[in-house]
Amino acid sequence: MEPAHGNLFGYIEDLQELTIIERPVRRSLKTPEEIERLTVDEELNDIERAVYLLSSGQDIQGTSVVANLPVLMRLNPAETLRRVLPKIREVLHVAGVEMQLTAAVSFLTILQEESVSIHTYSHSFLHIILQNVEHRDSGVSNAWLETLLAVIETLPKETIRHEILNPLVSKAQLSQTLQSRLVSCKILGKLANKFEAHIIKREILPLVKSLCQDVEYEVRSCMCRQLEHIAQGIGTELTKNVVLPELVELARDEGSSVRLAAFETLVNLLEMFDADDRSQTVLPLVKSFCEKSFKADESILVSLSFHLGKLCNGLYGIFTPEQHLRFLEFYKKLCTLGLQQENGHNDNQIQFQTLEQEKKYISVRKNCAYNFPAMIVFVDPKNFHLELYSTFFCLCHDPEVPVRYTMAVGFYEVAKILNSGVYAIHKELVTLLQDESLEVLDALIGHLPEILELMATGGENSGSESKLLTVPDLIPALTTAEQRAATSLKWRTHEKLLQKYACLPHIISSDQIYYRFLHRMLTIIMTNNVLPVQKAAARTLCVYLRYNRKQEQRHEVIQKLIEQLGQGKSYWNRLRFLDTCEFIMELFSKSFFCKYFFLPVLELTHDPVANVRMKLCYLLPKVKSTLKVPTDKHLLQQLELCIRKLLCQEKDKDVLTIVKRTVLELDRMEISVDAFQKRFYENDLLDQEKEREEHLLLEMEQLEKEKQQNEGRSANISDKMFEKKRRDSKTSSALAKNIPLSVSGSSTPSTSKEGKKSKLVRSQSFSTQALHPKYGNIDKCPNKSSATGYSSSISGVGKGSILQFSDDSFRTRSTSNIGNAAFPSSSPLATSSRNSVNSVDQKNNGNKDSQSRKMSLKNRKSNP
Repeated sequence: MEPAHGNLFGYIEDLQELTIIERPVRRSLKTPEEIERLTVDEELNDIERAVYLLSSGQDIQGTSVVANLPVLMRLNPAETLRRVLPKIREVLHVAGVEMQLTAAVSFLTILQEESVSIHTYSHSFLHIILQNVEHRDSGVSNAWLETLLAVIETLPKETIRHEILNPLVSKAQLSQTLQSRLVSCKILGKLANKFEAHIIKREILPLVKSLCQDVEYEVRSCMCRQLEHIAQGIGTELTKNVVLPELVELARDEGSSVRLAAFETLVNLLEMFDADDRSQTVLPLVKSFCEKSFKADESILVSLSFHLGKLCNGLYGIFTPEQHLRFLEFYKKLCTLGLQQENGHNDNQIQFQTLEQEKKYISVRKNCAYNFPAMIVFVDPKNFHLELYSTFFCLCHDPEVPVRYTMAVGFYEVAKILNSGVYAIHKELVTLLQDESLEVLDALIGHLPEILELMATGGENSGSESKLLTVPDLIPALTTAEQRAATSLKWRTHEKLLQKYACLPHIISSDQIYYRFLHRMLTIIMTNNVLPVQKAAARTLCVYLRYNRKQEQRHEVIQKLIEQLGQGKSYWNRLRFLDTCEFIMELFSKSFFCKYFFLPVLELTHDPVANVRMKLCYLLPKVKSTLKVPTDKHLLQQLELCIRKLLCQEKDKDVLTIVKRTVLELDRMEISVDAFQKRFYENDLLDQEKEREEHLLLEMEQLEKEKQQNEGRSANISDKMFEKKRRDSKTSSALAKNIPLSVSGSSTPSTSKEGKKSKLVRSQSFSTQALHPKYGNIDKCPNKSSATGYSSSISGVGKGSILQFSDDSFRTRSTSNIGNAAFPSSSPLATSSRNSVNSVDQKNNGNKDSQSRKMSLKNRKSNP
């Protein structure tokens, strides 16, 4: 005990020493004199305070006033211009870099906000800008220059001519400073679009030629980059006679940066040159650039690789076959630059060069990946497999992430250009999906739905037959990509991927989604710790459920959602159940939600966790909007009963406050009725379309089952007939009597079977329109015209049972036999038992059902 007691006193002494050391530091932060100097009278208004701080305050206070200048201009522009702005002009002469940069930004903000007229602005602010645009600090000078260039866009011509152009003649002279001449180059480029061609020719072009011949390479390079803007202002003829000769001379300049600027300007001006200029002037220059890039002038290599796609397509019309092949081979060589070690490049003398060149070579290959879509157009998509597939393979398998990332970004463009030949790159799609870098995966999934759709349809001009069935590695690659994103720390990539996977119902079969993706989404909802990821998985699961083709699977998923989420032990799962119900209300019809999820949602009013009850209260208005009277009158009564219980029994004050607010909102809501109303017309029409799609899914499933049963029954009948003929072949008289009976007896089933076949084909063809729209329609509700087209299409899909929709087309809650067969009001277990009984009845009465359905069809046709 004693050592511990001694240690305690030792700690106290140490703490006391620290406080003694700290006291002088704390006192020396601000002296009374400094505090007094920084204190401002509280009775001063904003203008007086700004003037006081600019006059006698410290630099940081003056900078604060300058930063607040746009606010002062909005509140009191007249007093600010009269009293504050003159003070700022005085302070800027001796101000530091921070205040100068702040002033440039504030002046630009005032211009953009249009706090004063352009005339007032030019009179008050333009002179200050022109005084500081040639500041000795390059950063400050560039900031003021940016503001000046923005001002030039708005100034009238006369003001520009007197205030800017006339002084520019003297500032662009060789006797001026380097910074002044650089500023003059950029201003000339901006002025070229403000005046007519003859003024530019007389007053601006002489200055341009002078600056292109400047003794400093920085000025020549800067002026060369402005020639593009000047060419656009003077037109094609003057560009050919004045600008092009200057570019040719600058392209042979001794400075590498000047040659680079000349090359990039030539590429950007290709469209302004005619065929003769391209073939006689531009093409020889480009060829010389390409030849020198590997030998003497590697500085241009990165820029050349970046502009090569634009260059090849711009000169396409003048290439000979030999030149075409030459440029293509040059591009292929750039795509593998740095990947192959050449002879004599392993010496110790060039290790330093290799380290420097490595980044350059990576940039070159990255630029080649960027230009790959343009090069496909250059060689023609028909020749892709022969000319460029090997290069495409190398770029997709490049060892550097930036190259593969760029290929992933442009993969959709490549797929669009290949169109019907898109299947040739399916292996590279799988490769990029399995890439070890999540950056590559994130870039690829940006357009994943569009890519998969092109893969599935084989391009825009191909048929609708899916080709993904012949890509066995695609589905494992998709699941592997999701698992890798899930195990990483980049949850945004995982969320984005789950959102994009909502397109899969239009790409692969319902069974593949059910067994490979749907249960995975449910697992993510229950186990993942990131809320946006859980919500993305919940919405994608609802989309999968929406387009599932088997009622048994749908009932299983619904039951799992209710039992594992809605009735789960974790309150977090119950909260996610409410999120899922919100997505179901968005994607499904009102009748579907009311039939399966309305009562499970109301059960959460008794949840022991206040957060769950609170979230439910926020959701109740949406829940009530799914009801229709008088069909859902009993559900409305249940809702009102739950709200009364919440009002009477709720003990949590926060929940009770939200309940009272929700009650007021529910009272203001109007419940839609079964019949159409003008105020709810669009919503009712959309809901009716969703309901019809759900009924159509179930009817298609029923027709497929009947088709399979009839095919099996007809096979059994044919086997029995064969055995009977073999047994009765000895008695020809009995055979003669049996043949007419068998033919007449089998005529009705065969006719019925053919009718069902045609009906199934028509239903399937309709399902491809209704259930396989563009992937974007998952997120968007269709408009009126699409709903009307949907209604007219349904009327033509078999008139036996589907015609019941058109008998009462203005009713959103169908009470026909289809509606009863589609979503029975009993529980899922009762539904499955009811379906099993129906299937037994169909086996026992197959032919009778077919005959009765055929007779009812004839009666409808005869009595419209």
